[in-house]
This record gives sequence, C-alpha cells and structure tokens, in this order.
Amino acid sequence: MKNMTRNPASAQSTTPLAVAYSGHAVAIGRGVALAGVVIPLVMIGILKFTQYEIDALKPLIGATPWLAWLYVVFGFAGTAYLLGVVELITAALFIASPWSARAGIAAGALGSLAFATTSSTLLAFPIWEPTAGGFPFLNFVGTFLIKDIALLGVSLVVLGEGLARNGIGTR
Repeated sequence: MKNMTRNPASAQSTTPLAVAYSGHAVAIGRGVALAGVVIPLVMIGILKFTQYEIDALKPLIGATPWLAWLYVVFGFAGTAYLLGVVELITAALFIASPWSARAGIAAGALGSLAFATTSSTLLAFPIWEPTAGGFPFLNFVGTFLIKDIALLGVSLVVLGEGLARNGIGTR
C-alpha cells in the first residue's frame, strides 16, 4: 500500500503561493459578486421609471398575495417608482460597502429583503415549462426570478461582513 502521508516540506513550499492566489481569487470574486448585484439593481432600478416596466410588473405583483397591497397603497406607477428608488439606493450602498461597514449592513439588509421578496414570488407562479416536460425546465418567469436566490446569498454575505466589521455579533 502506498504511503499516504504528506511531505511537510513540499506542502509548505506551495502554501504561500496557494494562499496568495486564493486571496486574489477571493478579492476578484468579491468584486465580481458585488458587480453582479449592483449592475442588475441599477439597470432594473432605472427601468422601473418606464411605462414598459410598470406594465411588466402588473401581473407579477398583482398575482402575488403578499405584494398586491402595494398597488392599493401606491398605484401601479407609484409601486414601480418605489421599487426603483429602493433598488438604486441599495446599489449605491453596495458600491460603498467595501469602504463602510454601515453601508455594508444597510446594503446587505435592503438587498436581502428585496431578493428574499422577489425569490418568494417563485412560490406564487407556475415556473416550470410544461412544453419542455415541466420540472426541472424553467419557463420565462422562473428564469427571470431564479437568479435572485444568488443575489440574496451575496446580500447576506455583505450583511454578515458589515456586521462583523462593525463589531456586531462578535465576542
């Protein structure tokens, strides 16, 4: 049987390089993850101020029992504008989050709330494409909404990092 023990000398010689590359990969990954949240928030946030998006939201929000009240309170355009403002503010906070723990906390909290809400609408709609055989094939609504689960994850990471940097939850 082959000896399965490691040679400590060879393991140590590769560790600094591996650590350096892993640190770069994490830093690049964080930047890409933040861009992956900020870009959709800005682009879709701006779109909320157009009639096209106001009309596109009507069946999504109107058919979601826990969101339909927004139309009663704010109307169709007001609801879209409110969502757009929240998305743009959240994007700005995400941009500031690497330099400010408080911005990270606010961005993470707002992003988590927004993406948990949009992800929850997956429960209100048929998301499987029947012409493709149903599960696991997503229809248009499913493909539109499924990405928000990843965006929720990034938001939670930013929230957690902001809390840790602010000393909240540490002993």
